[in-house]
Amino acid sequence: MSSSSLKVVMLLLALFSLSALVAASAGNFYQDFDITWGNDHANIANGGQFLTLSLDNTSGSGFRSKNEYLFGRIDMQIKLVSGNSAGTVTTYYLSSQGPNHDEIDFEFLGNVSGEPYIVHTNVFTHGEGNREEQFYLWFDPTKAFHTYSFIWNSQVIMFLVDNIPIRVFNNLKSLGVPFPNSQPMRIYSSLWNADDWATRGGLVKTDWTKAPFIASYRNFEANACVWSSGSSSCVYNSNSLQTNTWQDQALDATGRRRIRWVQKKYMIYNYCTDLKRFPQGFPPECKSSKQR
Repeated sequence: MSSSSLKVVMLLLALFSLSALVAASAGNFYQDFDITWGNDHANIANGGQFLTLSLDNTSGSGFRSKNEYLFGRIDMQIKLVSGNSAGTVTTYYLSSQGPNHDEIDFEFLGNVSGEPYIVHTNVFTHGEGNREEQFYLWFDPTKAFHTYSFIWNSQVIMFLVDNIPIRVFNNLKSLGVPFPNSQPMRIYSSLWNADDWATRGGLVKTDWTKAPFIASYRNFEANACVWSSGSSSCVYNSNSLQTNTWQDQALDATGRRRIRWVQKKYMIYNYCTDLKRFPQGFPPECKSSKQR
């Protein structure tokens, strides 16, 4: 075999090994998740690479991860309910258990045809939330899959859409602001009817003639520390060992420019500017330059 042919063979082998590594690192809905409700309204296909949730006037549906995580980067590609989705809510969030739970939320509030989805975000610590920020998106989230991500480490929580940060919640315990850093969380998602509040404060109801409403999921990935209840510690998964930048990740200059762009053009609600809600003064994190 000539040296040039040998180089070609070696390159092909390297590419094959890389593709195998990528495939091995991708999540599998059969292996990584349990359907938690609406069993006949949830479906896993393509060998565990694709999942759909559906909602009709009999039931919604939902799933959660088998693993709990304490810090990491979680990515999920989602295509939201198309058409007249008013009254429906698609959730994608991290949560621990119990009345004093921690939670990090994406909620996608449906709307009538032609009107934009609202992306509702929140952070709960020790059972208390009330830290809502809401956004429109700069694309139609029903036409194609888009990646929605959490980065969660000991210093910051970041919400990202197609790798563009839309929100950060920094660890400001020094100011007395609770931060979720001790309770492991599972990944959850659901599709359900919330027409008592989801669209225009409940004025627009779900049109059941448009059912079933369907949300689709693919390309889940968790680069994270997997919690072991037996040892009360977490173990970095193989993905995390390969791409562990999330452990100390914060907004860089590019990220700060992008989040300013999103918040200037697409933010529609920020609890830190709601004077009617906080007539006695804003929460302490709202006064910190680090939270903006």
